[in-house]
Formats: sequence, structure tokens, C-alpha cells
Amino acid sequence: MTAQCEIKFSKPEAKKLLLQLSGDWKLENNIPDVTAVEKELQPDSGIQCISFCTSEVTGWDSGILTFLIKILDCCSKNNIRTEIDGLPQGVQRLLSLASAVAEREGARKEFVHEPFLVQIGSGTINFVRSTIEFLNFLGEVSVAFMRMLRGKARFRRLDFLLIIQDCGINALPIVSLICLLVGLILAFIAAIQLKMFGAQIYIASLVGIGMVRVLGAVMAGIIMAGRTSASFAAQIGTMEVNEEIDALKTTGISPIEFLVLPRVLALVLMMPLLCVFADLMGVLGGLIVGVGMLGISITEYYNMTVASVGIDYFLIGIFQSCVFGILVALSGCLRGMQCKRSASAVGDAATSAVVTGITSIVIATAIITILFNIIGI
Repeated sequence: MTAQCEIKFSKPEAKKLLLQLSGDWKLENNIPDVTAVEKELQPDSGIQCISFCTSEVTGWDSGILTFLIKILDCCSKNNIRTEIDGLPQGVQRLLSLASAVAEREGARKEFVHEPFLVQIGSGTINFVRSTIEFLNFLGEVSVAFMRMLRGKARFRRLDFLLIIQDCGINALPIVSLICLLVGLILAFIAAIQLKMFGAQIYIASLVGIGMVRVLGAVMAGIIMAGRTSASFAAQIGTMEVNEEIDALKTTGISPIEFLVLPRVLALVLMMPLLCVFADLMGVLGGLIVGVGMLGISITEYYNMTVASVGIDYFLIGIFQSCVFGILVALSGCLRGMQCKRSASAVGDAATSAVVTGITSIVIATAIITILFNIIGI
């Protein structure tokens, strides 16, 4: 049976306290509270020195270290001298190692409550600074694009093709699944109300117009923001951590041209194709509900969809997908270029890229919808 850890006090001299430790000093054995020792070390006790006796200690782990460190801290506060010769050699070495380097002043993070107006000012300054950084980044990308048109941009064509493959064919499964389900949900919700009025056939119009004009592009953009924008941020952020971007600058290669430009071009080229595929899968989801639940024939559903969805709706969706492709690619690349040099910063950059991409998509959708409504399209 394991001996419980115990502590006894004795005073071999008038102003000296001896702590006799016995038993198995491990965490699972209910180590005594240090409060009893602290009471013996009060300034009015007259104790000027403390020593230890551990001849009866049968085992120990980090529990005894925690106990002893608290006692040593109490002695330090009360200007009491400590003698650790009676402790096991391993404990003495660990205590010496723990006290070898003092805690650096300011190492602990301090949480200071700032006044409300200070928070507003700091938020405004950060917003302005972020806006300026984004405009500078957008300007550099525009300059790189103009250099590409003149045939002077420097990036690997093989990398460009691999990025196209990743943004295009590799993204089709998730885009297909999500947009098919969105079409199913949209048709199912509409069927609940339209069935009451015997207007089930208009499900084809609702799903077709909703997917082709807005939802197809929006869903594809959100999927790519969560999938590709985070990937761009993580890739470029990891290169920043590994100082590969500094190496490109040292060799005279622009990181914007070599890393950002091919990613933006690839996503802008692939987003319209993904949008068309998303529209198709959304309409297919509506078709499944219309034929399977409401008894609409495939021919009727097809004819109603063709009659309801005009070419202008299709072009609006394609235009939005191009805008979303630019926003998603810029969000991922910008956060990657802003990444700091630590492992956690790469994760923060990926998270920020997704949030920025989705937020920009929602804002751009609202602006485009309002503008087209004013124009009358």
C-alpha cells in the first residue's frame, strides 16, 4: 500500500524551522495544502531560516515541486533564508533550473480595459489602415496584370495550370453537392405554399430564376471562399513563414506576379464555369422535387424553366461569378501576404481569408442587386 504524503514541523534552533516530509509525494496522493506552512512562516513567527528533511520520502513527482515552489515564494516574500540541501538531488536540480532565469518583466499579457471612445478610435484607425493596405495590394495586382498583358509578367505556366485544376475540376464535387441540395431545399420550401394554390408548375420559375440570377453564383463563391481562399492564404502564409517570399524578392522576382497573379487569373477564369455548373445542379434539384413530389412531368418543368429564365438572368449570374472570383482570390492572397511568421498566424490568415471572402461576397451581391434594380435589368 502506498504511504500517504505527510509533513511535520520541528524547530531544532530558535529561529529555524525544519520541515520533515514523508510518504509518497505524487499528485494522486492528495498532497498537503501549503497553507499550514505559510502560517508558520508569518513575519511575527520570528523564523529566519527554513530547511527540509526528506529521508522518509518514498517517491515524488511534479507534485512535490509545486508544493516546494509555493513555500520558496512565501520565504522570498518574508525574507526567510532557505536551505534545500535536505531535498533529493533531482528536486534540487529542478528547483535550480526553475529559478535560473527570472520571469521577464512584461512577459505576461496584461488585459487593460479601454474606454469606449478609445475602442471606437482604435477600430477606425485599424479600418482605415486595412483599407489602405487593400488598395495598395489591389494596385500592385493591377500593375502585375498590365505587365502580363505586355508579356512581361514572371510566373510559371505549369503552376498556373495546376491552380486552374485545383480551382476548377477539383472543386466540382463539392459545388455539385451543395448546389443540388440548395435547389432541393428551395423547391421544397416553395412547394409547401404553391401547392395550396395549385401553382406547382411555378416552382420551375422560382428555382430557375433564383439559381441562375443569384444563388448559383453566390453559392459557388461561398464554397470557393471556404475552400480555395483559405488554401491560398495558407499556401502564401506558409511561404512567408519559411521566408520563401523574401527569397523571391532577393532574386528580383515580384511575389505579386509569381504568386498572386496566377491565382487571381485562375479563379476568375474558373468561377463562370463553376457558376454554370452550379446553376445546372440547382435546377436539377428543383426538378427532382417537382417530378418526385408534385407530379410535374420533366417536359413541363423544362419548358417552364426555359420560358422563365432569360439570357439576361444568365449573364447577370456570370458577371457576379467573375466579381466573386476576383474578391475571393484577392482575399486569400492578401491575408496570405499579411501573414506573420508563426504557425498560429497561418491559421489566423486562413480564417481571416474565409471571413473576408464571404463578407465581400455578401456585400457585392447587395450592391450588384441594387444597381441592376436601378438600371432595370
